[in-house]
Amino acid sequence: MAATAREEGASGQERGQRGCEHYDRGCLLKAPCCDKLYTCRLCHDNNEDHQLDRFKVKEVQCINCEKIQHAQQTCEECSTLFGEYYCDICHLFDKDKKQYHCENCGICRIGPKEDFFHCLKCNLCLAMNLQGRHKCIENVSRQNCPICLEDIHTSRVVAHVLPCGHLLHRTCYEEMLKEGYRCPLCMHSALDMTRYWRQLDDEVAQTPMPSEYQNMTVDILDCEGFDCS
Repeated sequence: MAATAREEGASGQERGQRGCEHYDRGCLLKAPCCDKLYTCRLCHDNNEDHQLDRFKVKEVQCINCEKIQHAQQTCEECSTLFGEYYCDICHLFDKDKKQYHCENCGICRIGPKEDFFHCLKCNLCLAMNLQGRHKCIENVSRQNCPICLEDIHTSRVVAHVLPCGHLLHRTCYEEMLKEGYRCPLCMHSALDMTRYWRQLDDEVAQTPMPSEYQNMTVDILDCEGFDCS
């Protein structure tokens, strides 16, 4: 159950209850924008008309002893561990998921770090098996998902890289495949269609042309750059 906003400490929350639906943590963040206490920035943003800047968080409140203190990994009063993982830049507290802070992305990513590399042109951390094998689009992660129109770069939902280089949330990609297989931005195939095209070629090869058409050729006009409507 997510912790709700509180301005008077952790009263109203069962003592010892950890975290919210987004993160497992033993503290509340004191929002520098409104001085309210929330379990995480997402809980804050869902309840307020403004966003919490995670980088400006200076203080947290222990969920056990309720002491407000400087943001740190362990409570200075009762030694409660606020998070197995803690980033003192993003002020991210959570279970250990092999997270790491990427300086180029500017935020924390779920690792392990050795399984990812940062593509400077795409400006995004990608799986090592995509190194040298993906199509780069400059700052592609700074664009919103074309399906749900929500942020990709800071989203907790994993991004899926299409063969054309565009990004979708993994969940949006899976939903898209129920209706079609083309990238919604450039209309290129979102799947490896090699086997399908080979299957069509085999079917064509097994269907002989009538003798009167076997040596016939047709010139095809490339409409790119022309109005062929």
